[in-house]
Amino acid sequence: MDKATVLVVDDTPENIDVLTGVLKSHYKVKAALNGKVALKLASGKNRPDLILLDIMMPDMDGYEVCQKLKSDPVTAKIPVIFVTAKSEIEDEQKGFDLGAVDYITKPVSPPIVLARVKTQLAMFDQARHLENLVKKRTEELEETRVEIIRRLGKAAEFKDNETGMHVIRMSWFSRFLAEALGEPEDWCELLYNAAPMHDIGKIGIPDRVLLKPAKLDEDEWEIMKMHANYGAEIIGEHPSPLLQLAKEVAINHHEKWNGKGYPNGLKGEEIPLSARIVAIADVFDALTSERPYKKAWSEEKAVALLKEEAGEHFDPTLVPLFISCLPKVREIQQQYRDIFDE
Repeated sequence: MDKATVLVVDDTPENIDVLTGVLKSHYKVKAALNGKVALKLASGKNRPDLILLDIMMPDMDGYEVCQKLKSDPVTAKIPVIFVTAKSEIEDEQKGFDLGAVDYITKPVSPPIVLARVKTQLAMFDQARHLENLVKKRTEELEETRVEIIRRLGKAAEFKDNETGMHVIRMSWFSRFLAEALGEPEDWCELLYNAAPMHDIGKIGIPDRVLLKPAKLDEDEWEIMKMHANYGAEIIGEHPSPLLQLAKEVAINHHEKWNGKGYPNGLKGEEIPLSARIVAIADVFDALTSERPYKKAWSEEKAVALLKEEAGEHFDPTLVPLFISCLPKVREIQQQYRDIFDE
């Protein structure tokens, strides 16, 4: 097992020699004669596991060094032990207030130095271990949540006359369009994972309506339109940003730029950006995909419809951006082809 690294910071070389002599048999030791060098070493590639820090130094005293260490996310978690001749209670309190974990007074006692360093390193290792466990568990839970959303999205598509490939393709198309718009990468990823739930509400539509081969009558169409509300109800209220965005997409992706969509007749930018993006991705893939009951439209014909509906059905700003994504869209279409295309 690799030895832990201890950074000793003191403006007096003799004091550094003393502490190095105490520690070198047990740890890797680095040294700095001033605060500036200490900060550079602490934030460098091979960061120390613990810092022994003198207080009384010229230019930048230990208190200021500690404050800078704790204010930098890169070095904030490195435990700092003050080693100093200052032993007043006020001095110790100030050090602890700044984030130090311990206080050793000079002249140092080797057994005390070793005991304090060992204890703080053990606590630091335990904290890192627990943090890694929590991080790993959080990642696993998030992966599970994303996978459940994808599976539910596929379930909705299989109930309808779609294939599971549709939700994969339109999710990629949505991501491409969000990226082309310059949205933050984390939001693009969130939209990519939320988009598969856009039609989850179709689970609540009776088969006599959902699978009717003929044109729906007025009453049946009103039933069909309820899938947007059902989708929002299925996803429900949840603090997860992913589920919140999925709900936003599910209830709004059939709204139209001109206000003639459903379920709420939202108009223009009243429609959330996520739903405006998904609307284009969803329609384009539906048009250009073959189904047992229909032939696929050509890309040219589908693009012509997008242009025609820009400012009516679709956000006119997003349509040309989507068209600029077509080279990447074609790659996804080829990679995730429907079984009907074989």
